[in-house]
Amino acid sequence: MFVSPAFAQSADAAAAPGLIESLVPFLLIFVVFYFLLIRPQQKKAKEHRSMQESVRRGDKIITNGGIFGDVVRVRDDGVVEVEIAEGVKVRVDRGMISTVLAKTEPAGKTPKGDANDNDGGKGADKSDKKESGKKESGGGLKNLLSGKK
Repeated sequence: MFVSPAFAQSADAAAAPGLIESLVPFLLIFVVFYFLLIRPQQKKAKEHRSMQESVRRGDKIITNGGIFGDVVRVRDDGVVEVEIAEGVKVRVDRGMISTVLAKTEPAGKTPKGDANDNDGGKGADKSDKKESGKKESGGGLKNLLSGKK
């Protein structure tokens, strides 16, 4: 009625977009979603799973329910015994561990350097430092509390 006859007749001349042309925007949206949402979420889930699997006795954890505690025992069936107060132990499914606050060192590993060694395992003797005439830098409060002058 309001459309001119010439415009109505030219509709056949304009071809509709093909299947590939109509799918390209959807494919681009999917690629963007994959790299911005899906992939980072999968990476985060993988890190969380590995954190849950590496829980050891002595670790301080937070459960998904918000309970803080120390791991007392790790069982093979996916259950962890957590001490939430002195003498109060609860069993928690390993999947319900939300965060590990403090990791403990494995029994076989020793830190870099001796426990009494304050140079971080560099092997420098304290007498060597005095002979070279260099004054130790930093650690003022640490040295004061440990009795050094």
